[in-house]
Amino acid sequence: MITIDIKKKEITIKGHAAFADAGQDIVCASVSSIIYTTVNGIFNIDKSAIKFDDNGKLLKITIEHPSTVANILLDNMIGLLEDLENQYPENIKIIKKGG
Repeated sequence: MITIDIKKKEITIKGHAAFADAGQDIVCASVSSIIYTTVNGIFNIDKSAIKFDDNGKLLKITIEHPSTVANILLDNMIGLLEDLENQYPENIKIIKKGG
């Protein structure tokens, strides 16, 4: 299962959807596409807004300097991920935490 932990200044994504075999998993591909499109969009507008780390096992977005555009793109990303969670509840879980 992919787990997405959302905090006020940090979003972490870890795990595997296990929807299908490697290379065929539409849930993993969708999550990756949503995350990377959002991160690249933010970087194209304001490189200082976020920090992004991908160590091969964990993706981490840290909000360094909040901006209106970055917030809109991150909110959109979260909405898309929530739609996926609704469609594939056994493969993706979003956990929202305060602070």
